Amino acid sequence: MNNIRFPSWYNNLHQRLTSMAEDLQRRIIGWQENPFTVTPEEMGYGGGLATAAIQAAIDKAAEQGGGTVEIRQDMVTGTLVMRSNVRLMVDEGSRLLASTDLADFPEHICQRVTVQDTHMGMNQALIFAEGCENISLCGPGEINGRGTPDNFPGGETQHGTPGRPFLIRLVDCKGVHVHDITLRDAACWMENYFNCDHVLLERITVRNQANYNNDGIDIDGCRDVIIRECDVRSGDDALCFKAASERPTERVLVENCRLYSSCNALKVGTDTQSDFRQVLVRNCQIGGVDEDVRGIKHPCSDSGISLEIVDGGTLEDFLITGIDIQRAWSPIFMRLEDRGRVRDELPKPPVGTLRRVVIEHVTGCDNGPRGSYMIAVPEKCIEDVFLHDVHLSQHPSVKPVTTEESFDDMRGIYPDAHMIDDIGDAPAYALWARHVKGLVLRDYEVTPTGDDPRPAFVLSNDVDALID
Repeated sequence: MNNIRFPSWYNNLHQRLTSMAEDLQRRIIGWQENPFTVTPEEMGYGGGLATAAIQAAIDKAAEQGGGTVEIRQDMVTGTLVMRSNVRLMVDEGSRLLASTDLADFPEHICQRVTVQDTHMGMNQALIFAEGCENISLCGPGEINGRGTPDNFPGGETQHGTPGRPFLIRLVDCKGVHVHDITLRDAACWMENYFNCDHVLLERITVRNQANYNNDGIDIDGCRDVIIRECDVRSGDDALCFKAASERPTERVLVENCRLYSSCNALKVGTDTQSDFRQVLVRNCQIGGVDEDVRGIKHPCSDSGISLEIVDGGTLEDFLITGIDIQRAWSPIFMRLEDRGRVRDELPKPPVGTLRRVVIEHVTGCDNGPRGSYMIAVPEKCIEDVFLHDVHLSQHPSVKPVTTEESFDDMRGIYPDAHMIDDIGDAPAYALWARHVKGLVLRDYEVTPTGDDPRPAFVLSNDVDALID
């Protein structure tokens, strides 16, 4: 079909999210500085494990109404508990090193029970805060979790990660500013921001390829968030939005970031017990890690962009624009299903909602060959997806060609783009869609780098689509 107009909802969405970004940039200004400064040395540190001295410095700064705790040399520490109005600064050339003794990471059970506690048991971290306001972590030095399997063993898991602490876990906080710092080698996730408001993450370098479940940045149930100019290379999801906090994620701006992963570069899921709304991602480079990967996986990502709603919840009003995707087996993946992972005392929710998504001005190469695909379930369709000005190249498939009928509803399979791998690559090289209403493709082109026997598009009978 020719001369397809933009969807009726596109201009309004574009204007609202652009205005939202301008509003966030005016309002979110970072840590509110207090001139008081204290060092662990002033609190008695003379060598060895520095946990007590650093914690005493944090507490001292809090007693003064706020201030900076300055790390001026390499120090080894266990869990540190942040306080309101305190900044932890690691000076240039200095490192805050995690202890390799698990006993130095006591569990912190949050006051408000969520799925993260009941199903995952994620209660240990190097840096922890709950209910704090106006807190900051900054460099230009480094925080190193020393989280190799030799120090913190444990296999890859879709559930809990006992014995492998996060590097940063901030819960129910307001006014979080992390900037100009290198974060390296967590034993599990690197950064977990959990039901936080007014979050500013900028110019963070993340290198997290030392162990399994090595996410880069996890935003869970947060509101008013800016993530900009961050450089992430991770073994697991690079930037991931979740809802295990059972609170909505709203008003988020991600811009000018490099997000490279051996799993998913930019992802919503898998925990989606609440809603995700008003998210603008612009001018980012995403995909697989580069060829000199030092991690324990592979240089390709499962997906460039993954949007997954499987535990109830709603994903709507997403604008992803100006994206370069490299080394992604599936550049774009969407999944709507009814896994329904919630706390045991809660009823299983109905199928959630995935709608009003724009992905535009996309380039990239060295992708595939699995291909992009979006699939829901018969009782609930993905709705209103606009893919515009997308130009990708990818390797051709060398697997036997599958048909649309080769795949059942695939309920109960872990929802990532690799979920079809046991059957084959997607039945189309450019896009396979099933149970989608209001799909519009305008100037959408995927070019195989060799002969690919599959058709460009496979759209099931219930897909309502326009292709220009």
